[in-house]
Amino acid sequence: MGTFIRLALRRTLNQIRHVARVRPGRGGDLVVGVHRQVETDFGLLAPIALHTSAPAALAASWLMLRESLVAAGLVARSTKEAVAVGVSDRNRCPYCVEVHSATLAALTDVRSELDPVAEWARTGGGETAPFTCDEAPEHIGTAVAFHYLNRMASVFLTDSPLPPGLPDGARQVLGRAMRPHAGQAHRPGRALEFLPAAEPAADLGWAASNPVLSDAFARAYQAIDSLAVRMVPADVRAVVTDALDAWDGTPVGLSRAWAYDQAAALPHESFAAGVLALLTAKAPYQVDDTIVNDFRRGRPDAELVALTAWAALAAARRLGPGRARVPHAGNAECACSAHQPL
Repeated sequence: MGTFIRLALRRTLNQIRHVARVRPGRGGDLVVGVHRQVETDFGLLAPIALHTSAPAALAASWLMLRESLVAAGLVARSTKEAVAVGVSDRNRCPYCVEVHSATLAALTDVRSELDPVAEWARTGGGETAPFTCDEAPEHIGTAVAFHYLNRMASVFLTDSPLPPGLPDGARQVLGRAMRPHAGQAHRPGRALEFLPAAEPAADLGWAASNPVLSDAFARAYQAIDSLAVRMVPADVRAVVTDALDAWDGTPVGLSRAWAYDQAAALPHESFAAGVLALLTAKAPYQVDDTIVNDFRRGRPDAELVALTAWAALAAARRLGPGRARVPHAGNAECACSAHQPL
């Protein structure tokens, strides 16, 4: 069963919804290169491959994931997996919770020492973050990456990476299938080749002490922002930006009425895009086939990916850094605690 699940995780794209599935080895050079590196370094293709119709977003999603969670650094992979689980639990993303809980269980039997980090990720932080200033970029980068990926997974993936009908023991095999990739020391910076260099945005101060992470996230932010300028109406971006500026990250509840109310000021042709973008940013678990279909109406896959990617990243950039003070040596406050607004 282990070999079957490992192959299924690497190659299957059956979990992807709403957009065409591009098989590994197909597509342009950028798509093929990203797919190949995802399979080699991460082992689970679907969460990144769902972006394939918009290659810039595909590359951006991989840069954020690889250079924060996957690449070796000061912070242990098990600690970063705890961040991934905490953020995914906060965002109600069953797919990501299942994958990263299984990976974490396969990496360590001692979970209690990771509880403070998981709680920071789950709540957005208490008074003081449970990591040092030097460690902050990897913790925060992983949190930003998963606030983004959780939202995209909720919209585009099924609830589980495993085929339906497998016995309960398959969940344990899932972790063992991910462990060969998670247990390796992957060299930082290998994904940078997929996107051009960019100046770090004002809200990337948390990454300043880690040049590779800062470079990776600057490239990713620029790629998705540029995609949005071409494909996401400016009035939709303005409505979502205003909504996020007024939001403290508190769950919005089960009703979607707030999204319709906030999109009401948009012209008719932008209304469905506004609703989908608002839900993706603030309550991705509320996005269903009706919401997606209301937006689609003949629009290509690339526009759907561009809209949701921009909305997901806009939320992730605000939520990922958290609110906690990051301690520096001598109890001074770390520079990355002072996050610049967008």
